[in-house]
Amino acid sequence: MAYKGLRQFVDHLREQDDLLTINEYVDPMLEIAEMADRFVKSNGKALLFRNTGTSFPLLINMFASDKRMSMAIGRESLEDAGMEIEKLFRKISTPAERMIDKLRILPCLSKIASYMPTRIRGKGACQKIIITKPDLDDLPVLKCWPHDGGRFITLPIVHTRHPETGDVNAGMYRMQIMNKKTTGMHWHMHKTGANHFEAWKKRGERMPVSVVLGGDPVYTYSATAPLPEGIDEYILAGFLRKKRVKMVKCITNDLYVPEDSDIVIEGYVDPSEQSLKEGPFGDHTGFYSLADWYPAFHVTCITHRQDAVYPTTIVGVPPMEDAWIGKATEKLFLAPIKLTMQREITDIHMPDAGVAHNLVLVKIKKNYPGQGMKVINSLFGAGQMMFSKFIVVVSDNVNIRDYKEVTGRIFSNTDINTDMFISKGPLDVLDHSSDNFSFGGKMGIDATEKFKEESDNNNNISGLKTESLLFVFKPVKDKVRLKMPSTDLPVVFAGISKDTIKFNDLLELNYIISGLVLIVVDSTVDMEDSFILLWQVLSNTDPSRDLKVINGNVIIDSTSKTHPSDNFKRQWPNIVMSDDKTIRRIDSIMNIVNSGNIIKSPSSRLKKLDYGGGASAGMD
Repeated sequence: MAYKGLRQFVDHLREQDDLLTINEYVDPMLEIAEMADRFVKSNGKALLFRNTGTSFPLLINMFASDKRMSMAIGRESLEDAGMEIEKLFRKISTPAERMIDKLRILPCLSKIASYMPTRIRGKGACQKIIITKPDLDDLPVLKCWPHDGGRFITLPIVHTRHPETGDVNAGMYRMQIMNKKTTGMHWHMHKTGANHFEAWKKRGERMPVSVVLGGDPVYTYSATAPLPEGIDEYILAGFLRKKRVKMVKCITNDLYVPEDSDIVIEGYVDPSEQSLKEGPFGDHTGFYSLADWYPAFHVTCITHRQDAVYPTTIVGVPPMEDAWIGKATEKLFLAPIKLTMQREITDIHMPDAGVAHNLVLVKIKKNYPGQGMKVINSLFGAGQMMFSKFIVVVSDNVNIRDYKEVTGRIFSNTDINTDMFISKGPLDVLDHSSDNFSFGGKMGIDATEKFKEESDNNNNISGLKTESLLFVFKPVKDKVRLKMPSTDLPVVFAGISKDTIKFNDLLELNYIISGLVLIVVDSTVDMEDSFILLWQVLSNTDPSRDLKVINGNVIIDSTSKTHPSDNFKRQWPNIVMSDDKTIRRIDSIMNIVNSGNIIKSPSSRLKKLDYGGGASAGMD
């Protein structure tokens, strides 16, 4: 189904009883984010705020369920879309030697051509209202978290064009409001928008930029999709909605945007200007991304529909709305990955606790020795997979969404001497654990079933004997809090306070056992909360620095590197959570708008993890 703007999508959500309309005033400064966080983490409905202090209603959590995500891309299910993409890729990627086989591909190519975006004359619905004296304060832009540097547009579809090739891009890069006519443009060094910017900079010319908000929700999804550079995102949008996207020329620059968009912010970036300081921002990692220097975007015009709805989202400690966008990407892009790059891959999964790039689980159909390692090495160099920190590969008979089963296979099929390796490479710029910005340690684990040529080790799991553990940790028993999640697996978590004991002290213990995996975390981490525990371990660990092997035991430092003894040179970001005042305010509002049902604030379980200070640990 193709939606004509967000209003039609809102109506569909209401028909499906999947929308909560809130008429009570909720402040876009902190309060809407806190309420949205409660609903997204409790599998609640999409939220439409009518009273935002502006003339625009605000929609949030519109993607935050499998059902709504499927609705947003116009399909009955994500599986249907995934199978259709796989069928298409199989046809166009299969070698055709005979002329008749080549001719059979033509209908597929013709089908793709029918989804190409088309340009129309005149003005679109998105240009019903034209504001030539723009004021960004007219939009209900959120300040999401207490230590954010300001208010951020969080679902912008940023349109740019390469000045020489003419390639267009519609990407998603957050935008901090600096004043009524200026925002930051947060495009990372690895992103297409940044590449276009560098090309305009070399020419010494202003770069036209237009930002779309809303329209058919599939536009927003397509802007997040991991498409190869140079591929128009609106081809994917047309394919998913089964209707080509109509594009209309902007008023003050020569870029084209979907004519049924809700709001369009037109303007430019001037490469000759000095960058401005943008951030901090409570990011999808669950930590603040700290302030840095980015280009300024200057607004020349704002246009919008008569019935425009302002779309937004929040990110923070997972799972958030972006988790469902990630699940859609897993299903839709599995076929292109396995058919064009690694045909043995049968499934890929990125657990929510890994915030997209910290942990990737891969299932393969294994046919020969070394195939697991081959897949790991290939994925570490493939597109956005290059940002992955941990990649685990298992055989085809494993359910990679059953984490207990995956963990069991890791221990039963992995020899630490032959089936694990640590390397270095590019990381997401938001990774805070590495010693160097956007570059650090990676780890691959081949947990596939082994051929005889690969290992002579039987890898039998033996449970840990309590008396052996007590002997090992006896010298520090009053300084360490131990947790064994399972008697079947040789894994122990140790919570420490570095004012009392250091990680290196644990390396000096007498390990009379072998095969133990000891994972050290901060004493403030709730080791009974398995999700928060895994999120902390994946976020705070650089494999090349924090993993030690002693007498056949693996010891991992997953603590925060905030203590002076860590000698960590970069700023360590604080964890994203609401302040107590906002929590109390939303408690009172929810008592009114949600039939007296007060959903507990997710931030309440995070308070012990607060490092103090502001966005950076211990600093204001």
